[in-house]
Amino acid sequence: MKLLVGLGNPGNKYVGTRHNIGFMVAEKVAEQFRISLKKKGYQGIYGVGRVAGEETTVLLPQTFMNLSGASVQSACKSLGISPGDLIVVHDDVDLPFGSLRVKPGGGHGGHNGIRNICAVSGHNDFNRLRIGIGRPDRGEMTAHVLGRFSAVECSHLPRLLDIAAEAVTTILDEGVQAAMNGFNNRDLLETN
Repeated sequence: MKLLVGLGNPGNKYVGTRHNIGFMVAEKVAEQFRISLKKKGYQGIYGVGRVAGEETTVLLPQTFMNLSGASVQSACKSLGISPGDLIVVHDDVDLPFGSLRVKPGGGHGGHNGIRNICAVSGHNDFNRLRIGIGRPDRGEMTAHVLGRFSAVECSHLPRLLDIAAEAVTTILDEGVQAAMNGFNNRDLLETN
């Protein structure tokens, strides 16, 4: 069993915000592999199915971003998930919009959801897919992260979500290294 976790905040107020791009990617993967995200448990909403031939639970924690660890740890414990079988998808302000980074383990990079998962689980050696949302040109970081995508960003969002879902599928099908080789340091918004 693999566990795919998309990070975000629950509630209509946060739908479509930059901080919820983890939810969006997990929902895209679930849609592509016909996994219904209707079950309630692990302090989240989840569904189970096959992604790239792997039995996978797709989880959207409903604990709010900063407390994501409670939901992730509950699912890991119940499902017997080892760190190498956990993939967490989240936003990253240190990457420009439209870029991805696949990473096996590491620090939290200032991301409160990742920080909480590391603190609650007691380890940081799980796989991550970081989705670039960029930093604000001016203004406050919280407003940027919790804000909605610009019109230009929205025009690229469907392609970005498709490519991010492809990266998740590659992690599950071919492994983290293959996904890193295929998706890191690529300009995803190029038109070719």
